[in-house]
Amino acid sequence: MDRNTIYGFVLIFAILIGYQFYTQPSAEEQKKIDRANDSIAKATKEKDLKAIEYAVKEKARIKADSIKMATLPDSVIAKTDSLKFGLFAAAAKGTAKTITLENEKIKVDISTKGGEIKRVELKGFKNYDQKPLVLLTEETNNTSLKFFSNNVAFNTADFYFDTNSKSVSVTGANKDSVTLRLNTASGAYIEYVYSLKGDDYLLGFKIKLEGMNTVVDAKQGNLTFEWASTLTRQERLGETERKQSSIYYKYADDNVDNLSLTSDDKVSAEAKVKWISFKQQFFSSTLIADSAFEKPLDLVVKTYPDSDQVHIKTNTATLSLPFGHKPTESYGMKYFFGPNRYNILKQYGLDMEDQIPLGSIGLFTWVNKYLVIPVFQFLDSFNLNYGIVILLLTLFLKLLILPLTYKAYLSTAKMRILKPDIEAATAKIPKDDALAKQQATMAIYKKAGVSPMGGCLPQLLQLPILLALFSFFPSAIELRQQSFLWANDLSTYDSIATLPFSIPFYGNHVSLFTLLMTASTLLFTWVNSKYQAQDQQFAQLKWMMYLMPIIFLGVLNSYPAGLSYYYFISTMMSIVIQEGLRRTVDEKALHAKIQENRKKPSADKKSKFQQRLEDMAKQRGVKLPEQPNNKPKKK
Repeated sequence: MDRNTIYGFVLIFAILIGYQFYTQPSAEEQKKIDRANDSIAKATKEKDLKAIEYAVKEKARIKADSIKMATLPDSVIAKTDSLKFGLFAAAAKGTAKTITLENEKIKVDISTKGGEIKRVELKGFKNYDQKPLVLLTEETNNTSLKFFSNNVAFNTADFYFDTNSKSVSVTGANKDSVTLRLNTASGAYIEYVYSLKGDDYLLGFKIKLEGMNTVVDAKQGNLTFEWASTLTRQERLGETERKQSSIYYKYADDNVDNLSLTSDDKVSAEAKVKWISFKQQFFSSTLIADSAFEKPLDLVVKTYPDSDQVHIKTNTATLSLPFGHKPTESYGMKYFFGPNRYNILKQYGLDMEDQIPLGSIGLFTWVNKYLVIPVFQFLDSFNLNYGIVILLLTLFLKLLILPLTYKAYLSTAKMRILKPDIEAATAKIPKDDALAKQQATMAIYKKAGVSPMGGCLPQLLQLPILLALFSFFPSAIELRQQSFLWANDLSTYDSIATLPFSIPFYGNHVSLFTLLMTASTLLFTWVNSKYQAQDQQFAQLKWMMYLMPIIFLGVLNSYPAGLSYYYFISTMMSIVIQEGLRRTVDEKALHAKIQENRKKPSADKKSKFQQRLEDMAKQRGVKLPEQPNNKPKKK
């Protein structure tokens, strides 16, 4: 190899190295390429050939554009920008700056790139690992206004806004605002105004268009405002948070509705919408229209799998803003960034409190709204530990339904006293004729003045309270990160031990409050069964009474500790009340009174239920035992 050949190789090598260095993408372009590589890897794993093809082309385009622009002179680049961005060419370049609005409740960072909200922090709250609670970040939140000009699509997220505003901090009754403006070469502009007052969770947001009627295509009757946000995990139990997160929205003249809580979903609104909320378990980001958002309006939810410990769901709202091609147009809105606390949401008078799941049936919701929540808030005003608040709430509810409990016990005692009489009356009836036995039993109950429903009806009336609290405790943000005894957080499960394996329908942890709840329920069942009127039907159902607490042990093991604690102390109070009633009620006196009632003359009129039983028995040819006639004889 001669000297010239060596020089040639060295020169070629130097050119290759120089070309590689000169054409390498910028840091921003490299991020795009990395995202394209990630898309290729993900698509390859999922065997999505179309996604692979698109990602490869996108990666090639980014590299080609980078090389092409790197080799062009500044004058050509400027001309290219002018052709691509038109009147917005000057705003296509710039440096992103951050402006902060802050009060006692929230801290909001606004970026001049796109005029977007890049970060929202809620003061006074921490996430599951005790870091500041950040609802939105620059990476997870995107907002943009989209329109067409000269048949070219434009997106405000691509441009830099100008501003003379500085960061502001307000307190009390004070209010301040910042203004960002996207200017065009023609003098027309788009203006974003963010405003904040002290001690509030509302962030004012106004879009103003000046002279844009000469910029936006004449055929375009609506502008598109898009808001997309990926909800990130804030709670200890991400699976539970995921199941309570979605998009909620309220029609302007109708109720609150929501997309699926458990799977991907999408919907096109059928009418004007007042607000749209990206709701999580205990917090929400809500966009509220001053008037209403027009149709068409599209909402999309993408759910991440339980294996993703960072992301919960990605929510997208595509809104339609009517554009009348007037010289000046504006759209007034507000953001709510705050906790899903019932009294806070209710104070705005927009039905935002209906996002809080207080029961799927109206009766349960009413019990929570008009009984449980007012009492809970009253007790909360004394700044007690929430374990004590739940204890006092349970005691109040038990005292409230005490008259029903007394009636139920009294009815059960009467049926127990009448058991020997019923056995004697039904002994002559064939064993296989249950209908005749039932009719004879009903006749004795009627004569003694005992209603067989007397023990069931009071229990049924207590059921709405039990089920209402089943919805209340998992939704009560007041319990979030509040400790009591060994439980560090009453809004999620308490764990005294972690198992090295997972038990089906139970999990891999041991909740002590759930164990106590199960033990107390089994104890109550045992105590209560001793004083029940024992019959064949009761014996058949007895095993189910002991099985149900075991089933609930698995169901409630991962539910909030506050709920299991409530059921535990509620059951223990029931045992105490039951024993108190047993000692209070004189069953001998009660038996004497029943016998006295049986001797009294009774009307011939029978209840519809008893008459129906008699008719059915007669149709089957069954002769019923004669009931004693206690009517006084005529002289």
